[in-house]
Amino acid sequence: MRIIKAKDYDDMSRKAANIMASVITLDPSCTLGLATGSTPIGLYKNLIAAYENGNLDFSKVHSINLDEYKGLSGDNDQSYRYFMNANLFDHVNIDKNKTYVPNGLEEDSDKACADYNEIIRSVGGIDIQLLGIGGNGHIGFNEPGEAFEKETHCVDLTESTIKANARFFESMYEVPKQAYTMGIKNIMAAKKILLVATGSAKADALYKSLYGPITPNVPASILQLHQDVTVVADEDALSLIKEKGLL
Repeated sequence: MRIIKAKDYDDMSRKAANIMASVITLDPSCTLGLATGSTPIGLYKNLIAAYENGNLDFSKVHSINLDEYKGLSGDNDQSYRYFMNANLFDHVNIDKNKTYVPNGLEEDSDKACADYNEIIRSVGGIDIQLLGIGGNGHIGFNEPGEAFEKETHCVDLTESTIKANARFFESMYEVPKQAYTMGIKNIMAAKKILLVATGSAKADALYKSLYGPITPNVPASILQLHQDVTVVADEDALSLIKEKGLL
């Protein structure tokens, strides 16, 4: 595992974008595993700038998103399909037919998950998986629990995650209570993993994930077993790790 220290959010975004851009440059037909939320937005802005400057070509790239709210259509402005269009896809030359997000409108959870697992297999797997980290250590919507979930599954969101996402909705009551998410097995099958973190609110989760016991109670702790993980985090997110003399 490699930890790259960044000064602040902007520095973290630049450094993480450079890593992802290098994967695209070395393999123009690569498959990117993408994430949503506030943390990756700066990374996506840097990728857009690289494209606009003529330094990056997305024309052959495939993408697989981690998750989607169950019950939201892709044109709902709180869906993750909408987020990806607004924050990346609409601004680069990627073929949207090669960009995949779970089908939030599929009511049959088993079918939605099986279909998504088949999509991941059909593109040959994920070359680099981008991850954020939740305050409780969740990755994707893999919440703390009794066991590591294997592949794509439907999850009941925890109260803490619902509250954390409520800022994007009119009220907490409008936040969907379920989501489709890639499972730990899907994530761990990626050739490379890029974890980004920013802010002191993530310091405890980051410390437990990187240096604590490997446990389903901290889903991101499983990343300790992956052969190629790069963490890019700012000073605040790394503060507890530094305080304990581990950096």
